[in-house]
Amino acid sequence: MRVLVVGSGGREHALIWAISASPLVDALFCTPGNAGIAEEATCIAITAGDIRGIVEFCRREQVDFVVVGPEAPLVLGIVDALEAECIPTFGPSAAAAALEGSKGFAKDLCDRAQIPTASYRRFRDSGAAKAFITAHGVPIVIKADGLAAGKGVTVATDLREAYRAVDQALVEARFGTAGGEIVIEDFLFGEEASFFALVDGKDALPLATAQDYKRVGEGDTGPNTGGMGALSPSPRLTPALEGAVMERIILPTIDAMRREGSVFKGVLYAGLMLTENGPRLLEFNTRFGDPECQVLMMRLMSDLLPALIAARDGVLQSVDLRWQSDHALCVVMAANGYPDEPRRGTEIRGLEIAAADRNVKIFHAGTRRDGDRLLADGGRVLDITALGKDFDLARERAYAAVDRVDWPKGFCRRDIGGR
Repeated sequence: MRVLVVGSGGREHALIWAISASPLVDALFCTPGNAGIAEEATCIAITAGDIRGIVEFCRREQVDFVVVGPEAPLVLGIVDALEAECIPTFGPSAAAAALEGSKGFAKDLCDRAQIPTASYRRFRDSGAAKAFITAHGVPIVIKADGLAAGKGVTVATDLREAYRAVDQALVEARFGTAGGEIVIEDFLFGEEASFFALVDGKDALPLATAQDYKRVGEGDTGPNTGGMGALSPSPRLTPALEGAVMERIILPTIDAMRREGSVFKGVLYAGLMLTENGPRLLEFNTRFGDPECQVLMMRLMSDLLPALIAARDGVLQSVDLRWQSDHALCVVMAANGYPDEPRRGTEIRGLEIAAADRNVKIFHAGTRRDGDRLLADGGRVLDITALGKDFDLARERAYAAVDRVDWPKGFCRRDIGGR
């Protein structure tokens, strides 16, 4: 098969690394890719949002199967465009991707389908939103309705912070059209976890569990980011909890989407809060998490590609996936200034030495080549991922590799997997 992966981040590097091991693959492409991906696939200079360019490339190169990594092209309808040209594609349609593209849509669906989540209200007017917050009190959560690259969520612990979040979205338009509407919801107490399932429209196959670290600073401080680290399996998602998530959240969502005419196929990623009253949905994503995908791919023993094809074809019941018992941990190295104004163009050295341990894999999230030099080209730049028989060993190996990377203009959290 000739396979294309769309995207340029660490998630896409992890997917390409896994797919490249499949005996089904004859040629592997990525649009647009990065410096690390270029070592394992042919990178094509077409941006993930250039849907027409991607369709034309697939027709010209006779691509047999497409895997879409990031959320933005899914919401824009890349799957619809490719399937219209009879190019089989893994991922949800634009209508189904609204589960991630609009938090209001997702919350309304949960309300109709009685899926457990936090109570909420939707607002377009800042005055009305602030009046609601004043009456409700804090802590409270304010979310931009649309895609905001992981930066549109504020967990406000005082009224001033809450009002500021409202103004940033509705008055200052900090998130553009994504913040033209906001969702304000109750703050849920508990522990967070990530739950992933492959979905074929009617059936779901749960993947290994994972947990990520959203805040930029150690001790879960500072602003939210796209993710500063991850581990798998989640120490908090017991088999009983996994069963409850499938029964109360994943399967009812699939059924509700099918009833409403937006059949969901792809990855359904439920961000959860494990409360004293059971798991509650925080939000849906409609693609693999980043950096959760990296730890999942490190633990996956099965061939990924047939599972993705089965999800697209509606035959997931015939698929079973096997996972290593080893634990995986990922530490994200980001450019100084992230998440606000990351410094691009700084040189990175020492990756060969850092990756010398066979239990370590360095996925590139934001890099480019300038001749022989490797340069940072994004906010999150490297994903140092390691395996171990337990989290202590995986953590030791990951941070040993981090310390061998010669990049004074980068930083990471030092507490991933620390508790």
